[in-house]
This record gives sequence, structure tokens and C-alpha cells, in this order.
Amino acid sequence: MAITAQPPRGGIVAQVGGRSYPMVLRNAEIERFETHHGIGIFEMLDRMIDRSEAPQARHVRDLVALGLAGGGMPDRAADDIVSELGPSWNFALRQVAHDLVTVAFLPEKPEKKSAAAGSRRKGRAKATPGTSRKESGALSERGSAPPTSGK
Repeated sequence: MAITAQPPRGGIVAQVGGRSYPMVLRNAEIERFETHHGIGIFEMLDRMIDRSEAPQARHVRDLVALGLAGGGMPDRAADDIVSELGPSWNFALRQVAHDLVTVAFLPEKPEKKSAAAGSRRKGRAKATPGTSRKESGALSERGSAPPTSGK
């Protein structure tokens, strides 16, 4: 039996306050965040990846608390854990929030294209005789034009 925490489906395991916790942002937590802050999760993702203004500490801390709640922790306990952390934790919490938001949008198992769908060839194509000859005026192997006569 493994004693390390395993990430929940669609979630992560992260260190918060010196302990590992399973965290996940499900639709319910995302909707709570959007309703409470008036900011969409996609805009928050843009902020996390520096495509927009930086996220505020309260946004980061709330995302982490919601991730803890989504991982199975009671809301009050999640709020207490995050609120007990001082400002020196904000940078680490930002990375946890970034990971939470990013993994929420990744598919659990990426779909593989089938060979029948044309995603790859079954074998090498064979050359037709006479099609691999160099044309006159074609580039040489070194990438320069062939020499021309002085006419």
C-alpha cells in the first residue's frame, strides 16, 4: 500500500503549509469562484500564464481553498488552512493555484487517433521510377544553383 497521497481524478497533490493535500477544481468549485469574484476561470487562467494582469492574492488563496474543498476537505477547514498562512506563502500558493487551474482543463486520457482515421501511414510510399531525378536548374545538395555556361 502506498502511503503517499494520490491525486484525485482531474486534480493534483500539493504542499500547503508543509503538508500534502489532494486538490481538485470541479465545476461546482469553479462556479463558486466565478460567482464570488465576478471573474471567469478562463480570465483567471490568462492571469496565471501572464497573458493579462497578475492575479490578486485573494484570488489565488480562494482557488487553493476551493481546491482543498474539491479534494474532500470541509470548507471551514480549507479556509482555516489557507488563512493561517502568511504573505510569504503567496508565491507558493500562486503556483498551486496555477497547477489547479491548468489541470482542470487537461483531458484525463487524451484520445489517440486511429490508423483508419488517417493519422499515420501503414508503410513507406514507394518511389515511381524516374521521379527522383534532378531537374535542370534544380538546387544542388549544398543548396546552391548549379553552375551555368557562360552563354
